[in-house]
Amino acid sequence: MIRSKLPQTPTSIFAQMSQLATQHGALNLSQGFPSFPASSELKQLAADAILGDNNQYAPMAGLLALRIAISQMFEAQHNALYHPDQEICVVAGATQGIFTAIQATVFPGDEVLIFTPAYDCYEPAIKVAGGIPVKIPMQLPDFTIDWDQVRSSVTSMTKMILINSPHNPSGTLLKHKDLLELEQIAVENDLLVLSDEVYEHMVFDGHEHLSASRYPALKERSFVIGSFGKTFHVTGWKIGFCLAPAHLMNEFLKVHQNVVFCVSHPLQRAITTYLQQPNHYLELGQFYQRKRDLFLNLIAGSKFKFTPTESTYFQLLDYAAITDDGDVAFAKALTIDHKLASIPISVFMEGRDPKMLRFCFAKEDEELVAAAKILNEL
Repeated sequence: MIRSKLPQTPTSIFAQMSQLATQHGALNLSQGFPSFPASSELKQLAADAILGDNNQYAPMAGLLALRIAISQMFEAQHNALYHPDQEICVVAGATQGIFTAIQATVFPGDEVLIFTPAYDCYEPAIKVAGGIPVKIPMQLPDFTIDWDQVRSSVTSMTKMILINSPHNPSGTLLKHKDLLELEQIAVENDLLVLSDEVYEHMVFDGHEHLSASRYPALKERSFVIGSFGKTFHVTGWKIGFCLAPAHLMNEFLKVHQNVVFCVSHPLQRAITTYLQQPNHYLELGQFYQRKRDLFLNLIAGSKFKFTPTESTYFQLLDYAAITDDGDVAFAKALTIDHKLASIPISVFMEGRDPKMLRFCFAKEDEELVAAAKILNEL
């Protein structure tokens, strides 16, 4: 009889809601991936790389040209220098990067602080490493972090703090004062930091994404995770990157080579070329802000309340004026009875239910119009 390392891991709410949407023919704004096609130029670059017979193993850490391009991007965006040979690894999606960083550094009994609501891959990765997730609830209704509570949560067993900014599902951003607090706590307690920054280019209304890499004392103890799949509308390509100082990257690579060894060669070549035009990612915020504004303008007269999301391609809607139902029940009823799927966020909040649903607006305009019509009728 096998003993499970994750005995209490249920089917994810994302899978549940998508299955429900399929069963009932509902418009699916639950899962976080675009419904529109990827760039024709990027797809052609991938096809050219395949036809050019770039189909054997890539170097373990990724193509050097791609690592150089990533290094240049972070130097330009964040004034942070990462050595392409020693401090950058191309990964098979951000989830693999997060998993690998945790397995490389977290030992049985180590505590890892995470902030809820949290992306659902964090806790299982910590548990598989034998670590102990310590969940700190974000402060409602603004989804902020109480840094005094963080300080009081640090013990002699604390090994790492895991942050996510831009934040899924709230779309909030850590501000300069937050990063300074994090830096001070990490330095004083000699902690590692794992910074999930996969929505880094989806920032709106003049706000700014502040990478952990911008803060020298944080940079020296942080893994920074990014995603080309998210940035370039190709989530199915499962390709991203991890940045870390050499002493951390050395440990990361030991696990990486035994988990995936390397990442798709032709897709790396395509992205390397595509990155040579920075507007491909620098204009992403403007692209998604237009979609966010379209969606919110369309539901401005509805009974839903909202604060326009600062980042990501997710929008939280407060439905308290419509029903007293819990968010899971309301999300299922909305899918079954009204044919619109979303994500209830209480499942990531240790029983707290702020009466909010998460909607993904990385969709065709026609789908956003149709979704808004449904919401306006409630």
